[in-house]
Amino acid sequence: MDPLDELQRYSQLLLRLYRMAQDLPITEFQDAALGLVKGVLPFDSSLWGTAAPSAGGPDIHTVHLHNKSPEMLPAYESVKHLDTAVAGMFAEPRATRGFHLETWFSDPRQQEIRDMMRRFEIENMLATTVIDPATRFAHWILLYRAERDAGYTPEETGLLALLAPHVMEALAINRKMHLERLGPAEQDAVPRGSAIADMRGVVYHADARFAALAGEEWDDWQERRLPAALASHFQGDGERFRGRAVVVDARVEQQLLFLKARPRCRADGLTAREFTIAKLIAKGDTHKEIAQTLTRSPATVRNQIQVIYEKLGVGNIAGLIEALRLAD
Repeated sequence: MDPLDELQRYSQLLLRLYRMAQDLPITEFQDAALGLVKGVLPFDSSLWGTAAPSAGGPDIHTVHLHNKSPEMLPAYESVKHLDTAVAGMFAEPRATRGFHLETWFSDPRQQEIRDMMRRFEIENMLATTVIDPATRFAHWILLYRAERDAGYTPEETGLLALLAPHVMEALAINRKMHLERLGPAEQDAVPRGSAIADMRGVVYHADARFAALAGEEWDDWQERRLPAALASHFQGDGERFRGRAVVVDARVEQQLLFLKARPRCRADGLTAREFTIAKLIAKGDTHKEIAQTLTRSPATVRNQIQVIYEKLGVGNIAGLIEALRLAD
């Protein structure tokens, strides 16, 4: 193929990739991106994710399976300590290599991992990784072929090395676009900070606002990891984190936490019942109507309304509405 034609083909692929990153929902993007890669670099199945090194093999944080059964993951966990192919990739900041099953895992002690891979129709693997030099945390893509004689050529290895940074960056863009769509940030009374992290607390993206708010709440905030208190809160299915200085909401999708943070305000000191009453007041309900809605006595509701006004530091409905607006 003419070099200019090859360059144009490559350029068109990248344009399509970055357009998809902006247009496709997060649930569809990775399969679509791998489909683009498959058009120029054939493969049968793939895993795409993140991992940290450990003595017992790669500690997988997130993984997207493309044409692979979920059963492969627990099967791999039982033999990952034998995976010298992936373990060796952690030694370099950026690497792309091809591995032939029978050649690479030739040691008799690796029989278990050979059997596992053949069970899931893997004879050849092309792996690409990007390693954070400070933490050794890895972003990786594995492409598998089932045919024993279909080894990856040096040209194919070079092609994946060229494509992989773009594919990974496009994924980061797709996730940020998804984060921006979670809630009408432009209508918020107080600008929010945003971040993306995995369920183990590793941060994939944090904007300056999120970093500043986290720094106000936690003196030991490090931008590569969520504060332990925040990570453990959402690992325990917490819906909203209310700290001393910051309030953080999270949605869990695609094995990730999509986080929105804002400064704490007076309305965050209301109990759930008080907040419900405050919203009904803001809607225009009288204390008698609220009492009927909540099956409480009018006198009880009247007293609770007085407490709400005191907590919010306001003296009228307009002030209450503004106080609630700062808390969503």
